[in-house]
Amino acid sequence: MTPSMKKTLKWLLTGLLLAALTAWGLKALSARKAQREAATAAASTAKTQTQIELAASDVVRAQTRELAQGLPISGSLKAVNSAVVKARVAGELLGLTLREGDAVKAGQVVARVDAAEYQSRVRQAQEQADAARAQIEIAQRQVDNNKALVDQGFISKTALDTSLNNLAAAQANHKAALATVEVARKPLEDTVLRAPISGLVSQRLVQPGERVGIDARVIEIVDLSRLELEATLSAADSISVRVGQSATLQIEGSPQPVVARVSRINPSAMAGSRSVLVYLAVDRAEGLRQGLFAQGTLGTAQVSALTVPLSAVRTDKPSPYVQVVRDDKVAHVAVQTGARGTAGGDASRETLVAVQGLAPGAVVIQGSVGSLREGTAVRFTQPAK
Repeated sequence: MTPSMKKTLKWLLTGLLLAALTAWGLKALSARKAQREAATAAASTAKTQTQIELAASDVVRAQTRELAQGLPISGSLKAVNSAVVKARVAGELLGLTLREGDAVKAGQVVARVDAAEYQSRVRQAQEQADAARAQIEIAQRQVDNNKALVDQGFISKTALDTSLNNLAAAQANHKAALATVEVARKPLEDTVLRAPISGLVSQRLVQPGERVGIDARVIEIVDLSRLELEATLSAADSISVRVGQSATLQIEGSPQPVVARVSRINPSAMAGSRSVLVYLAVDRAEGLRQGLFAQGTLGTAQVSALTVPLSAVRTDKPSPYVQVVRDDKVAHVAVQTGARGTAGGDASRETLVAVQGLAPGAVVIQGSVGSLREGTAVRFTQPAK
């Protein structure tokens, strides 16, 4: 290596060393600056949290209440009475004007099937019955004539017996023809589709003029005056359920809770899942619709316990705790949670949870306030109730 190359390499190494030292120095300055900013932010936060202001609605006192325990249930509302109007004969559908939401009464004509073919069959059967009736008259006259001839001795009694048998056969043929007329009239009557129950049309499944087959579904009718919830419970949960127990349901789209009561319990478990179906009748069905989703709690027992709102119990530490106001400061108190439910079975109130480790009457900070540092001073805008 020439002296010139050695000199160049020396300068190059020196430059790289200076660049590394400069980068390290900038990184150290940046780290110190970040530490100072963090310390300043922490100090600012500590300063702003030296005292907080709470309203009376931000706290609640731990009280002993009658806690209604229950099972969570959910499902869709169903009409107790519903019916599907089906075509009993095949043909072109006529006169269907009802649409979804229209009201119908039991026995009301909802549609007709083209009856021309069935009317022709009735006429054909009636003509055959009339012909059979004419044969009876002919046979009757033959019998009357033969009786006179027998009395006069012109013919034997055997000829009279033959005419009597012919008369009996004609009468039997006439009865069979009349039965055929009745059989032909039944499909004719079935061309008129009537509503079996009163209610509202929930589905129209065919269009006017469409050709329908036998048992084709035409419209579905639901009676919204009586609704029920079909809930699925596990075998273990179903043991504590009894007819008459009440439940409070929150219906999809309804701002107010609805009360329902157990009306029926399926005596058999479903194959495979071994679940049990429970049917709850809704007390107030006004404004509700079939198919709306409902969920709530089925009350099965009541216990007396010290309770706080479930939302007030915090779980951002290894053990659950609640934030309380003690000596005008925030304190964290570890608790053990137990049964959950509502006070007095009123689901419009917040869900409560039984707790241990908390003194009765303790002022508990609501969960909506958020996390507060222990020891933070508290001032109320109004005295806590």
